[in-house]
Amino acid sequence: MRVHVRVPATSANLGPGFDTLGLALALRNEVTAAEAEGVSVRIEGEGAARLARGGDNVVARGVRLAFEAVGRRFPGCALDCLNRVPTARGLGSSAAAWVGGLVAGNALLGSPLPREALLALAARAEGHPDNVAAALLGGLTVACADGEGVTAVALPVPPALRWVALIPGVTSATAEARAVLPRTVPREDAVFNVQRVALLLASLQAGRTDALARALEDRLHQPYRLKLFPWMPDVAAAARAAGALGCVLSGAGPALLAVTTGDAGDLGRAMEAALRAAGIAGAAHALAVDTEGAVVRVLGGAA
Repeated sequence: MRVHVRVPATSANLGPGFDTLGLALALRNEVTAAEAEGVSVRIEGEGAARLARGGDNVVARGVRLAFEAVGRRFPGCALDCLNRVPTARGLGSSAAAWVGGLVAGNALLGSPLPREALLALAARAEGHPDNVAAALLGGLTVACADGEGVTAVALPVPPALRWVALIPGVTSATAEARAVLPRTVPREDAVFNVQRVALLLASLQAGRTDALARALEDRLHQPYRLKLFPWMPDVAAAARAAGALGCVLSGAGPALLAVTTGDAGDLGRAMEAALRAAGIAGAAHALAVDTEGAVVRVLGGAA
C-alpha cells in the first residue's frame, strides 16, 4: 500500500498570538509513503543535503508515532519526500514533517486515528500546537493545549488580503529564539497582547483591514528577539511604507510575514531591498492561504 500526503507551510503567532495562532500558506511539502521492512528516506528539495535519511528523520518518526498510538508494531516504511518549505526559517518545516508523517502513518493503518488525535500527537511531538494545527487543518487556526489534549478552530481569512513571506538566506534555531524570551512579563504587556489578539480575530471576521496595523502589534516575543534579528524593524518599516498593513516575525524567525490589500510584488521588492541593505540576502514570496491543510490520497499497492 502506498499513500501520498500534501502538507502546507505555516506561519505561527501572527504577531500577538504567541503559541496560539497559525496560518497555513500555499507552499507545500509532499510525502509518499509505502509499507516496508526497515526505514528508507529519499529527499528532494529543501534540506536534502542535511536531513536524516533513516529512522531519525522526522517524517519517519511521525509514521512510527501513528503506529505506536494504535498499538501496532512498526515494521518500517519507504518514504519519498519532496520538500518546498525552507528549513529553520520560521515557516513550520518541522510541523509539516511531523504532520506529514503522522497523516501518512495513519493512512497506512487504514485511518483509525481521528484528526483530533493526530493533532494532539503532533502538538506533543512538536512541543506547541500553533504550527501543527494550521498544517493539519488549514486556514487560520486558533489552538489551545492543556493536559487533556488540543482544541483547535480553523477560521476563514478575508480573500482581499495578500500575504508576503520574506525568507532570509540565514537560518535560526527555534530553541535559540525561545531561549531569549523571559519567563515572566509585565502585566501591562500581557494585557496589551490579549487586546491585540482579540482585535486581530475580530478585525479579520469583520473585514476591518483598517484595524490590522494595531492588531498585529506584539510585546511578548518580538521585542526580545530583536537581538537575534536586529534588521527586523527596518524591513518592517519598509514593508509598511510599501503598503503593508502589518509585518511580523514568522514563527521563531528569521522569516517575516507581511499582509497587504495592495500590490504584493511591490511589497516583496521593498522588503528584499531593506533586507539587502542590512547585508543579508533573501527572497520574498507572495503566498495564498492554504485552506485544506494536510491532504492524503491512497495510491494503491507498492511501487
